[in-house]
Amino acid sequence: MTVVTRFAPSPTGFLHIGGARTALFNWLYARHHGGTYLLRIEDTDRQRSTQEAIDKILSDLAWLGLDWDGDAVYQFSRAERHAAVAHQLLAEGKAYHCYATPEELEQMREQARKDGRPMRYDGRWRDRDPKDAPAGVKPVIRLKAPQTGERTVVDRVLGSVTLQNSQLDDMVLLRSDGTPVYMLSVVVDDHDMGITHVIRGADHHTNTFRQVQLYEALGWQVPAFAHIPLIHGPDGAKLSKRHGALGVDAYRDMGFLPAALRNYLLRLGWSHGDDEIIPTEQAIAWFDLEHVGQSPARFDVTKLTSLNAHYLRETPDAELLPFVLPAVETATGGPLSDVARDRIARGINGVKQRSRTLVELAAGLAFYARTGMPAPTDAKAAAILTADAKAVLGGAAEALEPATWTEADLEGAIKSFAETRGMKLGQIAQPLRVALTGSTVSPGIFEVLAILGREESLSRLRAAAA
Repeated sequence: MTVVTRFAPSPTGFLHIGGARTALFNWLYARHHGGTYLLRIEDTDRQRSTQEAIDKILSDLAWLGLDWDGDAVYQFSRAERHAAVAHQLLAEGKAYHCYATPEELEQMREQARKDGRPMRYDGRWRDRDPKDAPAGVKPVIRLKAPQTGERTVVDRVLGSVTLQNSQLDDMVLLRSDGTPVYMLSVVVDDHDMGITHVIRGADHHTNTFRQVQLYEALGWQVPAFAHIPLIHGPDGAKLSKRHGALGVDAYRDMGFLPAALRNYLLRLGWSHGDDEIIPTEQAIAWFDLEHVGQSPARFDVTKLTSLNAHYLRETPDAELLPFVLPAVETATGGPLSDVARDRIARGINGVKQRSRTLVELAAGLAFYARTGMPAPTDAKAAAILTADAKAVLGGAAEALEPATWTEADLEGAIKSFAETRGMKLGQIAQPLRVALTGSTVSPGIFEVLAILGREESLSRLRAAAA
């Protein structure tokens, strides 16, 4: 059997962290088994679904690297197919027209509230002759569900769960205006798309028994179900914006790498021994449903940030540049020259070692992109440039001018200059650092000098001395 999974977001808002993890698990399971991973946009809520949300979901999934197979399926475009299935069940006697009025349904709800039980339709039109239908009432179509016995669903994560059929009523398939309900659309689409494994959040588990009723009424193969645990905040409470329940695009803007976010989401509810750093190729090789936990996972931005710092350090410079260059342009407020791009490419390794996010990395590289002495980044840096420091910088510029501009030669020139002044290297290094980078923290000062080049370095030193 070829494994076929799907991710089916509703375009009524952004792609949140929980949805991204569901997409990741489906993608990994399909890739692990050499199967197919499909995307379905469940846009049947016409009032709330927007093209902007659809575009954002597609771009966020692409940024995460979760490529889907074939074209995305749009659920609303298949409404006629969904309705046809409901009419098929009606013709086979497995569904019926229900003429219960809104007032009658409200009475049922009120009685259920008084009895302290969930609202269930009482089946009053299940076996009645449609000739008895009241005038002016447009009927819905309801499934004629089993009323006795029980049903057991074996969930690949939650295990076996049994429910008495008497706990479920005859659900609506088509509304009175002829539009299909979500439950029907999902089952028909999953069947038509050949979905073999439905991997989704645990909040959808209550839908499973109704959907299985539909599969059985239609004589279709029931897919395997796996409901993954919800994500909570670090305090164990339901995930909210204060915990970091933001859209995937927000994490991109905060400077997280797709690979780091994939790794972190993988570990939210799934484990492989004590392994924490799991590259994507390894994740594909290892991923299974047996190691998905049943308890809610806890989202911690601090841990994500730490993991992202690891990925920044370990990712080859050439792979980082496509992410970094746009971030530096944002930090500096303009397009980068070829000279600036070359400096950044040469200097990225020295800056990424102490960066946690792409935003921090871009800020640390910004001085390479500018021409002329950068303004001190804070009061501490500005305080370094005293009158004595400026005099030292003027002398350092003269000492460096004849150097051959290799790191070794530059270091030798500054050490000789320090000896002639009777100063320690550290007393000269900090004024040099501030003059060249605008900060008290940077890569090695001789690396900075070598990357900036003779003309730019001397220009910044002389500007600071002046």
